[in-house]
Amino acid sequence: MATHDDAIIEHTIEFARQHGIPSDRLEFQMLYGVRPQRQLELVERGFKVLVATPFGPDWYPYLMRRLAERPANAAFMIRNAFRR
Repeated sequence: MATHDDAIIEHTIEFARQHGIPSDRLEFQMLYGVRPQRQLELVERGFKVLVATPFGPDWYPYLMRRLAERPANAAFMIRNAFRR
């Protein structure tokens, strides 16, 4: 499941539980640098977490697409660019 949304994450976990899907058969995919504490929490709960890291020559078009999809991402990016 590729999401950062808590409601979707918890719904997915509940769905898997109700259908007898073991936690090691479920994988969450999240972007590098976005909600790292949530990623660690999911791992501690026994779930696989794939952290996607965009790289290569097409990084800029990818970034522009992500910003256009959700303008709040621009504020997130700016806030984190100046974090220590």
